[in-house]
Amino acid sequence: MTQFRHVVTSEDDGKEVRQITREYFDFSARLRNRIKRQKLTMRNGVPAEGWHKVCEGDVISITLPDEHSNFPPEDIPIDIVFEDDDLMVINKQPGLVVHPTKGHPAGTCANALANYMEQTGNIFKIRFVNRLDRDTSGLLLVAKNAYCQNHITDQMRKGQIHKKYLAIVKGVMESESGTIDLPIGRPDPEDIRRGVIADGAPSVTHYKVVEYLKGHTLVELLLETGRTHQIRVHMSHIGHPVAGDTLYGEEDAELISRQALHAAGLSLIHPITKEPVDFIAPLPDDMKEAIEKLSL
Repeated sequence: MTQFRHVVTSEDDGKEVRQITREYFDFSARLRNRIKRQKLTMRNGVPAEGWHKVCEGDVISITLPDEHSNFPPEDIPIDIVFEDDDLMVINKQPGLVVHPTKGHPAGTCANALANYMEQTGNIFKIRFVNRLDRDTSGLLLVAKNAYCQNHITDQMRKGQIHKKYLAIVKGVMESESGTIDLPIGRPDPEDIRRGVIADGAPSVTHYKVVEYLKGHTLVELLLETGRTHQIRVHMSHIGHPVAGDTLYGEEDAELISRQALHAAGLSLIHPITKEPVDFIAPLPDDMKEAIEKLSL
């Protein structure tokens, strides 16, 4: 269980507990209120009120609220790349929806995690920090508490999280590297498809050719922004849709049964240790097989 701790210095002597928590613990206002309601702030191991005065040498500690999710557990395999008390990184298989929706109320990654928690006794509230389309494979980040979710969201807002994708795209790309800086929006509110539109949200994708294939190109893509379907929209717009992408390109069942897009790398600052962490997910078998079919 994550606990935050601060030893009161001579400079802090005489301050109120609530001043200490605001100055040394970067909690959101919402989380701070929950900690207050549940009386989770301790001074020297004893519950403390916000108005209590502190002395040099006092230890102020805060334990985050216990939380859990209520998704029905389902026996769905999950590939855990990393896990500690605060974060989990999963290498999601293609075909798996991340979170239950009206169209997919069950059989999701959330149900798989509920089963994992039931089997291991490791209970936490499931907070998906990033999302992947059902047929996109790769790294999926889960925050186990509100503090980590808020911290990572803030990193995203500041552009401190780096996401690398690999994709097989149609056609042979002329430029070996480049940047697509085109706004993305929803031309028709009734249609799930996004597109490049003048009043869309700023969207930036950097690409680099990894390998030229028969009528296709394997590319590495780095996202500067994280719009829905960003890679699929941008690559389709420049005439190189992701292979197998039926929404922005065309079906290619002989090559691959889904869009050939994989979240291969993820880099961020760990919210608790404040150290940089990097995660890698190797290409899944269906994309490896597609590359073999297309090898020159």
